[in-house]
Amino acid sequence: MKMETDNEREKSSKVEPSVLQWSQWQLLDSILPTGGFAHSLGLVINPIPPISSHEDLQTFTIHLLHNTGSLLLPYVYAAATAPDTATWRRLDKALDATLTNEVARKASIAQGSALMRVAAAVFADTGPSIKAMRDSCLGGSRMNFHHAPVFGLVCGLLGMDSATAQRGYMFITMRDVISAATRLNLVGPLGAAVMQHRIALLAEEIVIKWMDRSVEDACQVAPLLDTVQGCHAYLFSRLFCS
Repeated sequence: MKMETDNEREKSSKVEPSVLQWSQWQLLDSILPTGGFAHSLGLVINPIPPISSHEDLQTFTIHLLHNTGSLLLPYVYAAATAPDTATWRRLDKALDATLTNEVARKASIAQGSALMRVAAAVFADTGPSIKAMRDSCLGGSRMNFHHAPVFGLVCGLLGMDSATAQRGYMFITMRDVISAATRLNLVGPLGAAVMQHRIALLAEEIVIKWMDRSVEDACQVAPLLDTVQGCHAYLFSRLFCS
């Protein structure tokens, strides 16, 4: 009787790939309340020289994508290919030791914690329990819930392949910084859409360049952006959290 019950439970936990795609699309949807739009990814500081044109904004976005690809894609890749608690814990600790910019570190924890909380509630019926994994790391064991490993973990649990997960992470990074630029009145809504489409081809080249790298190869290639973002705490008034 117990064997039959276990088989029925296993069968009910399986979700058709076509149905899983809806969850995968929802993960990338801007309406998912993960707090990503509360962050400008350092844009609000205006790097040196200041952003004064669409070309400056495009250059900033491209540098940001390179930094994201070189530093964070390895964590997304590792978590997506091995979406289990042990791997996730290891990646979370490694990234926490790697991030030296306190503003970026706090932003990563805030967004990752929000994503994990939302995923545990929204994707509760998609196979392995995200809620159970989250609950197991909330007690005495210290977890920071950094965003890149959490994103890769959720992608893996939703059946998304690692290549799509890495492209998805780069997509939301580009989407969020261009959205921040729109709210800062650096570009209009239509201009932002045109810019996002124009950068997409280069973004694909950046993804291919940094794709499938090990965590040991993670690095920053545009350290000035990281330095500038660290000055966010000195702003007198803040529209964004980072």
